[in-house]
Amino acid sequence: MEFGHVGRVVVADDEPVVRRGLRTSVESTGEFRVVAEAADGHEAVEAVRAHLPDILLLDIHMPRMNGLEATAALCTPDSGDAPHIVVTTGLGLDADVEQALALGADAFLPKDAPREELLAALRAVQEGDAAMSSPVLRDVLDGLRTPAAAQRRQARERLDVLSAREAKVLGLVAEGLANREIGERLRLAEDTVKDLVGRMLAELDAANRLQLALLAHTAGPEAEGPPR
Repeated sequence: MEFGHVGRVVVADDEPVVRRGLRTSVESTGEFRVVAEAADGHEAVEAVRAHLPDILLLDIHMPRMNGLEATAALCTPDSGDAPHIVVTTGLGLDADVEQALALGADAFLPKDAPREELLAALRAVQEGDAAMSSPVLRDVLDGLRTPAAAQRRQARERLDVLSAREAKVLGLVAEGLANREIGERLRLAEDTVKDLVGRMLAELDAANRLQLALLAHTAGPEAEGPPR
């Protein structure tokens, strides 16, 4: 995040009490400001288009238009500059969350996540870095359904465009490491890692780091870099 920049956040949840709690947590350090609230996905999409926030904190299970439908509406190729999307749910990882992540959401957080974890996720997606800690990302990936053989083959074919160095970086992205940590592991400058991740996003037509991790997971352990 640029020095002095206050991140603009839209909070979308159908429970007013939850929205108030999230607003309090989001604004607790002065790094972020809630510019609008929404009670369903339709209001969330309208609020994003009206306020152009940096981040949308989006409940996945809402009436009228749910978070999955809102994510799809905001992450289309012709949607312009979509905000970073952090999806939340009180039900744990489920198929809807999995699909929202595949559509372009940047991170997943349980609604009962501690304030520090919420703020860390907001900071990370704002900076375009790892949005989930390694244990949380591994839990997410482990909770996904086993890819079909055709999906695994297609994912591996997509990864064939990567160089050996990019493949190593991808493996560490799939572990949930931030750019600085990847640089330390591979003895690369942080800016070099950032450039490599950006190149992979373009080469693989991925919306964010999480989609890179999901692609590596689908391709299988051989595609996730060196053994952990």
